[in-house]
Amino acid sequence: MPYSSGIKALVALGIAAAGALAGLLLNGDVQTSLIMLVCGVAAVLVATAGGDQDGPPDAAPAASEDPGIAEVLDAIAEPVLLIAERRVVAANPPARTLLGQHILGEDVRVAIRHPAAAERLMNPSDPGSAAPIHLVGLGTRDQRWEMRVTTLADGRRIVHLVDRTGSYATERIRVDFVANASHELRTPLASLLGYVETLEDGAGEDPGLRERFLKIMHGEARRMQRLIDDLISLSRIEAEKYRAPDDPVALGELIDEVCLELSGVPRAGDVVTEIAEVAPVRGDASQLSQLLHNVIGNAMKYGREGTPILVSLLPEGDSMVRLSVTDQGDGIPPEHLPRLTERFYRVDAGRSRTIGGTGLGLSIVKHIVERHRGRFDIASVVGKGTTVSVLLPLAAVIKP
Repeated sequence: MPYSSGIKALVALGIAAAGALAGLLLNGDVQTSLIMLVCGVAAVLVATAGGDQDGPPDAAPAASEDPGIAEVLDAIAEPVLLIAERRVVAANPPARTLLGQHILGEDVRVAIRHPAAAERLMNPSDPGSAAPIHLVGLGTRDQRWEMRVTTLADGRRIVHLVDRTGSYATERIRVDFVANASHELRTPLASLLGYVETLEDGAGEDPGLRERFLKIMHGEARRMQRLIDDLISLSRIEAEKYRAPDDPVALGELIDEVCLELSGVPRAGDVVTEIAEVAPVRGDASQLSQLLHNVIGNAMKYGREGTPILVSLLPEGDSMVRLSVTDQGDGIPPEHLPRLTERFYRVDAGRSRTIGGTGLGLSIVKHIVERHRGRFDIASVVGKGTTVSVLLPLAAVIKP
């Protein structure tokens, strides 16, 4: 009867809401609780749609006979499928985009071509069936998905796919960063400990040997200091990246200051500047100075001996300026260019460490440019040299 069906629907809806609230309180997972609630609403729609029809109580209506479920699924932004008797009876647009428009009516093992997914969907009574499983290679090869399966009151199941590709990439970057930082710190530390033990064993009694060892130890300690300073600097820049700087900075004057500070550093050749009359840029003077030290310093380190380093500052349109630093070094093979701003990435690790590189310089430059809402580009030709270009916005007119 309609009256009885309405009572059942209200009871089912109350149970679904209570289940979703309990899930939220127990594990704090808002997304899972939302899916539980959606599944409960779907179950209510099924009950009310089939309550007044003749036929067996366990007959599962097709998706076309249950437009309420289709509306609920279409409202979810992530791929969701409805499974009945191991066949896909409904799928929202994101699911059809991911798995193909042909999946409606297909066996779920054909619709989701993944062994782990098939095993879970073919064994709904498995005690661990409520736990999410991770699928690799669904969609594109690099995508990572989390699949959750929820059973409705009538035996049908909701399959929810959550894209975890971004989270996976972030976690991989974090793990790689910790591993690389640990390695970069452990190497000079091990060297220091080795020389200290050697000096303690009697090598310190020889003045010449002692002086040589102490010089090496000092170099390793400075290497650790540079790395720690760069790590702290990178962390600070990342923490401020959402707060754009707004101080006017005369970039031409800053270039002259940095070139003067680097004049005592061993370099390929003379630094030649070409600085046009440009308005101040909007920025953080300390971070822009660090950017210049890294970019010009790299050109000095990697340029060929006796060749000049060209530093130019020119207007770019009406709202930006272009800073370019060009060396005449060995150049960088094209396959390395996309990865140069990754933390600790080096084209030639041995040479980089020999000349004192930490592997964080260009990563710091990239983050400084991003914070300044600018653009960063590296162009290189093997055998001819490398040009690093930075576009920065001009400072806004400051009202009195």
